[in-house]
Amino acid sequence: MPDQWLVGLAILPQWRACNVTHAAQPGRTLMSKTVEEVMSANADYVADFGDKGELTMPPARQFAILTCMDARLDPARYAGLAEGDAHVIRNAGGRASDDAIRSLIISYKLLGTREWFVIHHTNCGMETFTNEVMGELLAGSLKTSSIDDNGWHDSNAGGGTTDGKYINWLTFSDNAKSVVEDVIRIRSNSMVPADIPIYGYIYDCKTGELIEVPEATAAGKAA
Repeated sequence: MPDQWLVGLAILPQWRACNVTHAAQPGRTLMSKTVEEVMSANADYVADFGDKGELTMPPARQFAILTCMDARLDPARYAGLAEGDAHVIRNAGGRASDDAIRSLIISYKLLGTREWFVIHHTNCGMETFTNEVMGELLAGSLKTSSIDDNGWHDSNAGGGTTDGKYINWLTFSDNAKSVVEDVIRIRSNSMVPADIPIYGYIYDCKTGELIEVPEATAAGKAA
C-alpha cells in the first residue's frame, strides 16, 4: 500500500480532534475551525479581489481540464492558470464519468472551449480499492475506513448500507490505461465534436511534472 496513504490516514484521528467546534457566542453562528479558516481566507481574497468581477463567463484561454479531486493537485499551479482562464472539472480519479462529459459538452457548446486535457496522477487512491471493496466497506458502517499494508478495513460498527454495491466507482489498476480509456470514452461520445483535440497526461505527485500518455493523445487527436 502506498506510504503516502498510510501516513496521511495515520494522522486523521489527530486532525479530527483538533478540528473541534468552537463554543457558540451570542449572535454568532457556530463554526468549526475549518469554517473559520475558510472565511478568514475569503475575507483576505475579497480585500484583494480587484477587477476580477469584470471577468467574462467563457474561459479566456478556451480550454478545459478534467482531473482528479486529490488535494495534492493544484491545476492552477501545474497548468499556469489564473481566474477566468480555463474550466477545471474534478472528480475522484479524474474519470470520464457521465457527469464529467456533461460538463465538457457544456464547456464547448455554450462557453467555447476548443481543447481538452484529461489528467490523472501517480499514487492515486482509485488504484487502492475495487467496486467490491467499496461495497463491503459501506456495508460495514458509514464511518471512515482505515488502510494498512493489507488493504482497507472498516470498523464494522453497524449502520452501513448495501447501496454502494450497485455503484460503479470507476476504480482502476493501470494508470496510463485509465487515461487512454477516458480519452476514448470522451472522443467516442456523439455530442463531442471531432475537431476538439483531447490530450492525455499523468501528473507526477513526486515532481509536479505532467507526463504525456502518447496513446491517449493519439486517441484524442482532432479530425
